[in-house]
Amino acid sequence: MSDPKCARLLLEAAGRDILTLRAMSDLAPDESFGFHVQLAAEKAFKAWLALLGQVYPLRHDLDDLLDLLESHGAVTGFFRPLAAFTPYAVQFRYEGVGPDHDPIDRSPSLSLAEALVQHVRDELARIT
Repeated sequence: MSDPKCARLLLEAAGRDILTLRAMSDLAPDESFGFHVQLAAEKAFKAWLALLGQVYPLRHDLDDLLDLLESHGAVTGFFRPLAAFTPYAVQFRYEGVGPDHDPIDRSPSLSLAEALVQHVRDELARIT
């Protein structure tokens, strides 16, 4: 059985991360921007799992969440690039990205996170 209430709460939280991303200036460090992309994606993936009736794991690894979604029949390929933001959950938040890091291409990253949140909202609307 799916859990629309849990999914709705997670999507509201992901929506707040999207609003934060939209409000960030280009002067915000990549660590901050990447952190909120990761947060939005993690919450949306967990909401999607809740809609599939699954208990989501309490971890931040986006690859793991994508694999779990796929194991329950979800088609996630379009959103797979978001897994690159996993290190922003903890590692880069504390260590920084380092001098050899390629800057985040912000517009497509934000668009993909927005598309994910909208996709899961559409799934929620479909079942409620």
